[in-house]
Amino acid sequence: MVGLARTVEDVGSGRAALRPFRAFLALTDLVIIVWATFGAQVVRFGIEGRTDVAATSAYFSVSYTSFSLGLAAVWWLALRFHGAYDAHLLGLGAGEYRIIAVASLRVFAVVAMLAFALQVDVARGYILLALPAGIATLWAARRVARTWLGRRRVEGDLCHDVLLVGEPYTVQHLAETFATVPQAGYRVIGVCTSSSTPVVDGIPVLGAEREAARVAIELGVDVVACADAHTLGTGGLRRLGWALEGSGIELVVSPGLTEVAGPRVLTRPVAGLPLLHVEAPKFDGPELALKSTIDWCGALALLLLFSPLMLVVATLIKLTDGGPVFFRQQRVGLDSSTFMMTKFRSMAVDAEARLADLRDEAGDEGAGLLFKLRDDPRVTGIGHFIRRYSIDELPQLFDVIAGKMSLVGPRPPLPSEVAQYEGDVARRLLVKPGMTGLWQVNGRSDLSWDEAVRFDLYYVENWSVAQDLIILWRTLHAVLASRGAY
Repeated sequence: MVGLARTVEDVGSGRAALRPFRAFLALTDLVIIVWATFGAQVVRFGIEGRTDVAATSAYFSVSYTSFSLGLAAVWWLALRFHGAYDAHLLGLGAGEYRIIAVASLRVFAVVAMLAFALQVDVARGYILLALPAGIATLWAARRVARTWLGRRRVEGDLCHDVLLVGEPYTVQHLAETFATVPQAGYRVIGVCTSSSTPVVDGIPVLGAEREAARVAIELGVDVVACADAHTLGTGGLRRLGWALEGSGIELVVSPGLTEVAGPRVLTRPVAGLPLLHVEAPKFDGPELALKSTIDWCGALALLLLFSPLMLVVATLIKLTDGGPVFFRQQRVGLDSSTFMMTKFRSMAVDAEARLADLRDEAGDEGAGLLFKLRDDPRVTGIGHFIRRYSIDELPQLFDVIAGKMSLVGPRPPLPSEVAQYEGDVARRLLVKPGMTGLWQVNGRSDLSWDEAVRFDLYYVENWSVAQDLIILWRTLHAVLASRGAY
């Protein structure tokens, strides 16, 4: 109990500390919604149209000002009812954006259905202005707020205090997972386990699994996280939930399915027993056809957008040393097929000939399948710039149009790398390689070989069109910040 008393002094209510932030988010969203609705009204009808009749039917008529007020109120309440300000959701990115989109679309769908049922004539231009303007601005504001919250959580503020429950090994793994994403705000302050050791991976042991509810309530934690529910015994998890009722403490359970994304895990009850069904990864079907369509259309649009920049870069590379503009190299793609990948040349003409000597000079730094030097002497002056902002990769858009690559996917490997693949690593070849991917938005060249493989395998197992769009959005931020680029 000495350890418990000492820990109590350090625990603050993360959920309570988030209340001002949640209130600020709610107020910001309300201001944005009012701006979107009344802004659409002004743009559509002009200042003088503020009091014009918005809709008429056989039953009633209403001014656009009243209509905008009602729509703004319903829209904002819909965000609240959909959980846009729930403490456990804040800072998680995709979940926040999805809730904003779903709540907004449902509100406007209901408005459309009511207008049709009551034969109310609502201006289409008003709706077409308010809806996208509102969603886009709500997303942008949430992005700014999430960035600020993430920085505070990295510093140790505004976090959820977590008590872990389970066997030492699984508890340690869950604690390490939380530590890798401090922006999520899960701060582990103690463990309840059957182990007799006083600490697990530096975290104090505060009791056995069966004492978790008492310890959590005495500490005033925000979350009890079960790393493996089977250690609680038959019905133990249910009894833990009952014991936490009314305390305001959230109970979360890790299903033990590592590297499997949520959309592939479905809960299906059988005779009152909830079973987790893990669906197989998707490597064909309509969603893959949609991904291919997005790849082709997106690559073509990006080529048109960046063609002036590509022309300037090509000219500068040619003027630098008179060598070739493009660097073409054999890479391995879908189902182990090979293709010639195209990039802007960022190194000296004799770069490949100097590779062996550089590997010897680099020693441990150049060891492994991925050879990356932070200060590679072969990189030219213009090469440093185009690498920093990933401009050298723009010619890969031609490979995407040709169907050899995708906009999003695993890193395209060299044949020499593939020849050394062991175990599950070859599963990277089950999908097309990508211009960007999880490896790009999570560190780029700063990643070790094992980390890059882990991100690639996770993508292969759990890819989706929605995740691709998120990765493309995150790529823009990663490129502008030039993290891990050299």
